[in-house]
Amino acid sequence: MTDIFEMIDELGPEKVVHISNASVGLRAIVVLDNTALGPSIGGVRMAPDVTLEECARLARAMSRKNAAAGLSHGGGKAVIFADPRAPLAEKERLIRAFARAIAQLTDYIPGPDMGTNEVCMAWVRDEIGRSVGLPRVIGGIPLDEIGATGLGIAVAAEVAEPFVGIALDGARIAIQGFGAVGRHAARHLAEKGACIVAVADSGGTAMLADGFDLSRLEELKADGYSVTDYPGAERADRDAVIVARCDILIPAARPDIIDETNAGDINARLIIEGANIPATKAAEQTLHAKNVLVIPDFIANAGGVICASVEYQGGTESQAVATITEKIRQNTREVLSQVRDHGTLPRDAADALAENRLRQAMDLRRRF
Repeated sequence: MTDIFEMIDELGPEKVVHISNASVGLRAIVVLDNTALGPSIGGVRMAPDVTLEECARLARAMSRKNAAAGLSHGGGKAVIFADPRAPLAEKERLIRAFARAIAQLTDYIPGPDMGTNEVCMAWVRDEIGRSVGLPRVIGGIPLDEIGATGLGIAVAAEVAEPFVGIALDGARIAIQGFGAVGRHAARHLAEKGACIVAVADSGGTAMLADGFDLSRLEELKADGYSVTDYPGAERADRDAVIVARCDILIPAARPDIIDETNAGDINARLIIEGANIPATKAAEQTLHAKNVLVIPDFIANAGGVICASVEYQGGTESQAVATITEKIRQNTREVLSQVRDHGTLPRDAADALAENRLRQAMDLRRRF
């Protein structure tokens, strides 16, 4: 079991809260990593195999993401130990119990994440009056519905074109995780002329050399099927998408899916990290050594939290789209320029950008 004290450094975490409510079967963890920039925004992840270490790492990723994006919010994260596919009534009981348990954690603003969505955030707001990523009908900007994170990934890909020598028009793309992030990234990239040749979900990987009809693929998913049920597609195991023959790889699901065992076999020339912490540091070093350009997670996938911040401040959907485009374009260009001009590991360039902003904010806080 992870000892949280081994994970503490000068940036955080500031607070770790374990939650248990036996009457409804609730087990959860909240990590407030750093609130120097303001109250933390971070998603609520629901999965049966989440861990304290995963929560703490994701909270730090949110601190960096919010700082890099220039938001007036710190980083936090919550995990609920449960099956997100549980019956709706059971899921609602868990989410509402979780919301009541965090009522006094006023420095944490919950948002949707893997296993939760806009409806879940509506339940949270109904209980405690604060959450982001709400349904449009109650004044929210539903970031999953509009594909905020996927939009940001497409913007990052566009900025990367001259840095990696890949034109999006005609580029072959593989996506691991065809969910709220992956399917919208696919749509935005297809609009720029890209061809989606490999996709994966929990059922496995599907590959089609001529590219998928995204409308047909989305219909399959909406009807409860796996991407592997796409007619005529070649089937493979779930992780085969990582080494699929493509120009651009987008990991958009769980952490550490790219590691030392598969990094050397990756065929893509550009990796855009749609998920949080989808690759280990050692894997990113291997990729850098073989001239595979990686756009780190909190640079590329900040669209969701940028949208959430705009919503929290009372902005509109069009303002959110414009802000996502502006901020991700600027930060991606800054990081990739450091990589090109100085040979810097992309992760190191991104960390430096975010942590410099965090430290400046921390210097302005009372220390006594």
